[in-house]
Amino acid sequence: MEATALTLTSGLQDKAAVSGTVRLATAENLATGLILPSLGQIKAAYPELSLEIVTDIATVNLHRRDADIALRMVKPDRGNVSLQRLGTLGFGLYGAPDYVSAQHLALDANAYDNANFIGWTETYTHLPAAQWVERILKGRAPALTTTSLATQLTACANGLGLAVLPHFLARSNDLICLDADLGIDQPIWLVTHTNLAQSRRVRAVADFLRDVVNTHRSALTG
Repeated sequence: MEATALTLTSGLQDKAAVSGTVRLATAENLATGLILPSLGQIKAAYPELSLEIVTDIATVNLHRRDADIALRMVKPDRGNVSLQRLGTLGFGLYGAPDYVSAQHLALDANAYDNANFIGWTETYTHLPAAQWVERILKGRAPALTTTSLATQLTACANGLGLAVLPHFLARSNDLICLDADLGIDQPIWLVTHTNLAQSRRVRAVADFLRDVVNTHRSALTG
């Protein structure tokens, strides 16, 4: 009984020790579609922990301590950081059921010649998804360009055209997958500032992110 009591007390002390703020940088689609729906788990385990989520990761640099930890698809090539690959974010070509049916689209790239596409603005032409759409269009202009996955997802769901979207977001919105293997899947990296790797609060967030990605591995991969 004494040993059990000591174990319970130790567990409570560990939870109490995990407190303070952790700044997490991640892509908006991972934040809204993956992390936020699961956030109650870590808040329940560590009520004294505060999480700050930054989705403008283009300007975030862990080496400058703009964030403590990051979940991202681009592998940092410099900086005092620790890396771990957690999984893969899969992409596919999707359309709304009514749009796909009306256009008589099939699993054939030649069938896309007259289809409307939703693409990225010029600022984002470096993205693999943007480059894939450009290759398919063969000089044609997309029907719509946007600056975020959220707007592309909404436009696609409302039948404005086809879009290259992460599987886990598109399928949760009941979109039809026309091509599940575009060759542009991206690795998901857990990036931690090396000086903070042993921080209790940062380790707690890192463990949470590993669990979330592992739990949703199939949906993320597609």
